[in-house]
Amino acid sequence: MSNVHNIQNLKIPEDFEIYSMISSPETRNQGYRMLVQKFKEKLYWHIRRLVQHHDDADDVLQNTFMKVVRNIEGFQQQSSLYTWMFRIATNESLNFIKNKKTRTTIEMDDMVYFKSAGESLMDSAKILNLLQIAIQNLPEKQRLVFNMRYYDEMSYKDMSEITETSEGALKASYHHAVKKIEDFLKSNVE
Repeated sequence: MSNVHNIQNLKIPEDFEIYSMISSPETRNQGYRMLVQKFKEKLYWHIRRLVQHHDDADDVLQNTFMKVVRNIEGFQQQSSLYTWMFRIATNESLNFIKNKKTRTTIEMDDMVYFKSAGESLMDSAKILNLLQIAIQNLPEKQRLVFNMRYYDEMSYKDMSEITETSEGALKASYHHAVKKIEDFLKSNVE
């Protein structure tokens, strides 16, 4: 199929415009700038939640965009540009985590609890800290599914396309992740 026919299959009008610009040598650079501008922040935060550290997230984001640029002509237009790029960002993040030699684990002993005199409830910042620790302690697949559903508000259908996993399995992973997080929070909030 020709690129002209394929780009007509794009589901989002902005995707069509960006892809059309990238496909033309005269507007290619402008198209890439639009692509980065449109998706950089969303992809950064997705990656950041997976790899945790800003510098690592920046590196993975840069690798993601390099892979997008190298493979844009192979984009099949069976999904939106965002879904395709999200899959690349997810794979790059998971590869980064797997290749990282020293994985840091957060120990409960390292956490500092600040309690006001007489108060037994933790404030929202402390609960958010516990939430992040709970998420980090999830198995990799559950952490990925939880982040995509909870933070990115992604549909199971889109998640299925990105992870190449059935919607039923994703729903089960999300349910197990939520249960583990709830149990962790209940056992650590006094």
